[in-house]
Amino acid sequence: MRNCFSYRLRLDSGWPKLFETIDAVIENHSLRVATGVLNEIMSEAVAMQQPPSDKGKRLKLFYITQVSVKPPTFVIFVNDKELMHFSYTRYIENRIRESFGFRGTPLKFIIRERKEK
Repeated sequence: MRNCFSYRLRLDSGWPKLFETIDAVIENHSLRVATGVLNEIMSEAVAMQQPPSDKGKRLKLFYITQVSVKPPTFVIFVNDKELMHFSYTRYIENRIRESFGFRGTPLKFIIRERKEK
C-alpha cells in the first residue's frame, strides 16, 4: 500500500507545472505585437539572410503587421508573393518566436502583394 501511495504523490506533483504551462499557452495565444516592433524584427532578419530571388527578380519585404489573435495572425506585404518561399516564411516565423516565444500556439502568416510606389 505504501508504494502505491508514493507513486500517486509523484503523479500529482506535476499538476502545478501543467497549469502554469496552460496559462502560458493561453497568454501566448492572445499576445499582440506592435507593427513597429515586428518591422524591426523583420528588418534584422532580412539583413541576416537575404530574401530569395528567381530569374533575377528579388523578393522585397515591405512590412509586417499582426491582424488578429487567437491564433496570432500576421500579414507580410511583399512585391511578389510567388517569390515568397514557405521556407523564408518559416524563417521569419522563427525570428518572431525567438523574440516573443509564442510557445505552444500556432502562428498564421498571410502573404500579400503590394506594388512598389
